[in-house]
Amino acid sequence: MVLAVLCCSILARQGYAQEKNDTTYRIATADGNEYVGKIVGRDADGITLNTSQLGNITIKNADIRKMTYVGNVRMENGKYFFDNPQASKYFFAQNGYGVKKGEGYYSNVWIFFNEFTYGVSDHFSISAGIIPMFLFGVATPVWINPKLSIPVVKDKFNLGIGAYAGTVLGEDNTGFAFLYGNSTFGNRDKNITLGLGWGYAGGEMSKTPLVTLAGMLRISQRWYLLTENQFLSLPDAEGLTILSAGARYAARRVGIDFGLFVPIEEGISFFAAPWLGINVPFGRKK
Repeated sequence: MVLAVLCCSILARQGYAQEKNDTTYRIATADGNEYVGKIVGRDADGITLNTSQLGNITIKNADIRKMTYVGNVRMENGKYFFDNPQASKYFFAQNGYGVKKGEGYYSNVWIFFNEFTYGVSDHFSISAGIIPMFLFGVATPVWINPKLSIPVVKDKFNLGIGAYAGTVLGEDNTGFAFLYGNSTFGNRDKNITLGLGWGYAGGEMSKTPLVTLAGMLRISQRWYLLTENQFLSLPDAEGLTILSAGARYAARRVGIDFGLFVPIEEGISFFAAPWLGINVPFGRKK
């Protein structure tokens, strides 16, 4: 209760009203071309769009096939840098940022891991996931993940608090949970996150936390570098370390994550497990 009151107090003090740029659009025309720019004029016949490479162009209403609001974008070397398609997490680990209100994404890893995430507000999101093993006649893991994002210093320091809670359908007494908290330093394109998490299963909570150190760096219009590393210390046993590195390619309508995960534990020979996932954004832009 104290933590919830503190979170609400921080959000109230910040008073963050996200800046909305309501003039930047992506316009697809009937002849197959596509333009991105700011609407600087509009009349009954069409619109005037200010683009980075062509300057002001006029597009007739009859030629517009689709017009999509793209939100706040920045320009670098004549190119528009659109939003990160999955800025709220790395490969799997969450960070302190959240999904914006009314937006979401679908994640798929190696076909079987499926998860949908939706922004209920700019500071609260919820995810639901499933590994559909029922297709093979065996028990099926399902889970939800509510998450609260707290902007302490806008675009510089965010806190994230959430929990995975789920069960394995088809098995008895298989409820599980994972409670986590993250501190993220940096913006949505360039950041580093330190996280702590505690697992719950079989009626017991883990005595030591899982420590996560992850980072993201945007290096071009389409490419991000990713790393996600977990450290677990076990009582009366050797700990486990999992290191990873890879990249995210952000196309216009999908993000593709790929990388290698390397577990390090005494007695385990070296091997690297590949990671391949897709992220498909959906929902309206604010």
